[in-house]
Amino acid sequence: MLPKIIFKYSHIYDQNWQTWLQAYNKSSRKLSPRKVQSYTKVVEKVWRKYEKIILQELPIITNLKWKEKEIICYVVGDCRPFSDPLTLPVYEDKGLFVDVLTHELVHQLFCQRGNNKKTKKAWRYVYSKYKNESHLTRIHIPLQAIHWRIYKKVFDEKRLSRNISRSISYPDYKKAWEIVKKDGYENVIKEFNSRIIK
Repeated sequence: MLPKIIFKYSHIYDQNWQTWLQAYNKSSRKLSPRKVQSYTKVVEKVWRKYEKIILQELPIITNLKWKEKEIICYVVGDCRPFSDPLTLPVYEDKGLFVDVLTHELVHQLFCQRGNNKKTKKAWRYVYSKYKNESHLTRIHIPLQAIHWRIYKKVFDEKRLSRNISRSISYPDYKKAWEIVKKDGYENVIKEFNSRIIK
């Protein structure tokens, strides 16, 4: 069973993000609700082109099953993207939106009902092997390896390289990509999966 990604706009949620960004002096784009809703419709069409193959591939790569029939993805004018509740900002580049959504869906898959229990031993291995790395780097090593494989299967090397280049501003993410490159994405996936409870 594959989940359906339901794109949703919440004016209250969007306003709360804007208030939070202002309170912490974070620069943000101020987009009207109409612009965000219009963008959401456009980006949903882009996502639907890849939805089935990405959602099919993730369980194949991870040996984990989707547990939810629907996953709501909130789209707001601006925010830091995160997986639960699944929330993404407006990106000018629609391909980037798809890439970030894919990244957050890997997080989603890991934390869906029962999957966190199945992966406990695998995560202990990651935390032990990469004990000198930050928490953020460690949780992203298997995730970036999985995403690497999605790029190879669904997209291309150019798109993968662009994503890796974007991480330069985020040292923990950059380090995770470097480790995956050094250790090999297939090896990282194999070592992680070998410790998942079937």
